[in-house]
Amino acid sequence: MKKDNKKVIYWLLTGCLLIFIMVIVGGITRLTHSGLSMSNYKLISGTIPPMNEVEWNEAFELYKKYPEYQKINNQFTLEDFKSIYFWEWFHRVIGRFIGIVFIIPFIYFLIRKQLSKPTIKKALILMLLGGFQGFLGWFMVKSGLIDRPDVSHYRLAMHLTTAFITFAYTFWVALDLIYPNKKVIDLKFRNLVRWGLVILLIQIVYGAFVAGLDAGLLHNHWPLMNDGALIHESVYIEQSPTIMNFIEGKSGVQFVHRYLAYLVVGIILFIWYKSKRLEKTKIQSKALNLLLIIVGIQFLLGVFTLIYRVPIALGVLHQVVAFFLLGAMTFSLHRFSK
Repeated sequence: MKKDNKKVIYWLLTGCLLIFIMVIVGGITRLTHSGLSMSNYKLISGTIPPMNEVEWNEAFELYKKYPEYQKINNQFTLEDFKSIYFWEWFHRVIGRFIGIVFIIPFIYFLIRKQLSKPTIKKALILMLLGGFQGFLGWFMVKSGLIDRPDVSHYRLAMHLTTAFITFAYTFWVALDLIYPNKKVIDLKFRNLVRWGLVILLIQIVYGAFVAGLDAGLLHNHWPLMNDGALIHESVYIEQSPTIMNFIEGKSGVQFVHRYLAYLVVGIILFIWYKSKRLEKTKIQSKALNLLLIIVGIQFLLGVFTLIYRVPIALGVLHQVVAFFLLGAMTFSLHRFSK
């Protein structure tokens, strides 16, 4: 029986799609402040939401024991609670569904001997990443159930970035099967695209920091910060020592995310420019053109999301296009690596 066939490719691409959906729902969950509505973790029974008023009241009473209700949402009615509960429940259900979609077909393909040894190893790495992502989700939620009614922005960044990396790796494994034939590559150009990917991942981490600290709700001007400043004084006075402003201060984190965006655009423009000197296939040219278009859209979305103080629609769209940008960068790197 043929190994690494089209069914395996469809399985991996389905996984990519589901991770994409999960990230969208995760973004909505964050922007609607729904993430702490489920204050316990039950792997099996947690997939079934409260089914009657008694169960809803039990869930609501549990929510009342934790800081978010006590310090922020103590005016909430049961109906208010139901509206935030949905998004966190839906987010967790999708996560469990992704686990099933990865594990059951993997076992099936193993039994039918439809996976090559390299693909088996890569699939095991994918499942480890998925399991780790699930752990990070609960690890993140737990940080908001102790003293402060908000999750740690560090844990949020770990959770979100791992989701992006899991998607990128799943996509990469699928691309290995779609394009099995290797070709001669330009190592210098490949390394340039690698640096582009690294810078993009750092920007994604800072995007998570901005979300975790609600740092998008201040300095809602562009291209300058408040008071017409290139670097507002609040960037370096919130935290001590000074370096902590750039990982824990709201202004400092926004400052890094704001100006790192120029670096992301700049290196992608540079990659596109340098590629003009290379002999490229049609698919390579299309990959780089797509990368350039998406980074332009993402930059504009970032500006509008900032100016309008992160409305839910723009905030989610900004995260969605970040996903597409990572996909385009991964595809470009793959096409210039193998």
